[in-house]
Amino acid sequence: MSASLLSSPILREVHRSPATHLRSIMATCVDNPQPKPTMNHLCMNPTRSKIEESLYRYVGLSRPGLQDLVFSPPASPSGDETWGKIREEAREDAEMEPVLRKYYEDSILSHGSLESALARHLAAKLGSEIGSDVMEKVFKEVLESAPEVGRAVRADLKAARDRDPACTSMARCLLYYKGFQACQAHRIAHRLWMKGRVAMALFIQSRVSEVFAVDIHPAARIGEGVLLDHATGVVIGETAVVGENVSILHNVTLGGTGKVGGDRHPKIGDGVLVGAGTQILGNVRIGDGAKIGAGSVVLKEVPERATAVGNPARVVGGKAKKDKEEMPGISMDHSSWSDYVI
Repeated sequence: MSASLLSSPILREVHRSPATHLRSIMATCVDNPQPKPTMNHLCMNPTRSKIEESLYRYVGLSRPGLQDLVFSPPASPSGDETWGKIREEAREDAEMEPVLRKYYEDSILSHGSLESALARHLAAKLGSEIGSDVMEKVFKEVLESAPEVGRAVRADLKAARDRDPACTSMARCLLYYKGFQACQAHRIAHRLWMKGRVAMALFIQSRVSEVFAVDIHPAARIGEGVLLDHATGVVIGETAVVGENVSILHNVTLGGTGKVGGDRHPKIGDGVLVGAGTQILGNVRIGDGAKIGAGSVVLKEVPERATAVGNPARVVGGKAKKDKEEMPGISMDHSSWSDYVI
């Protein structure tokens, strides 16, 4: 090698023995301590010398690009198709509306499970008085310890997607549909109530009522696959029971008839459809697959597969055939099975 090349400071640095080079660097650090760089961690090291930069190029090294450093969301849990679909829908929305990208990352894409995302999202909406971090911890504890709540959450998401033509995405239902959010907050409050944490359950009920205008007593029992459509003004009393695959529209009351305690609220069977503005009062049974017309006031039992309308409500038309008609709570059919004419 020529003398001129060997005199190059870069090559002298490269051919210097490792031990000599290490002692030189350590001595430099001791003699000339450098302040910590203030540049963003994604940027190149501002204190790296020109010689070190040359060495990087000489040995063929390169800095990672931004695409390697940007956050990469965790993979979906194996087998959870609902969560996988929600993440896919969230990514599509974030790409379509870049302004909301960080919101979708914080609310969905940065989480490893639906339970984690739901806990974070509900806490952000309901936790202002005690802190969202505290509320999120409470929600996570319940969701992680009660797998039946997670199953109900997924069933409710699918119910909204399948029954509400305005709901085109489970991710949007999770983020924007207050009926779904109120129902999931109730499921958590109910678990706390059953474990004896009455004060916390009532606190959640109060916050849900204030934020979502939905008032469900934490002792009320609600099945899976429930749709609270629009949900504003829904009131469900302490001893009420709502079956599975039930659809309830806005301004519905499942209430009592006086101040007497005990079992005093309605029992709604599976597959029931309750129209907007309906008031069902007292410890009355609404049979499986029944339909209650909008604006009705129900004070007596409604048979299975029957349609009741009016104030006070009366049964109209004949019973639907079980083997031929889909449950109205699933079909959302407000008009058939009836001979009622205005």
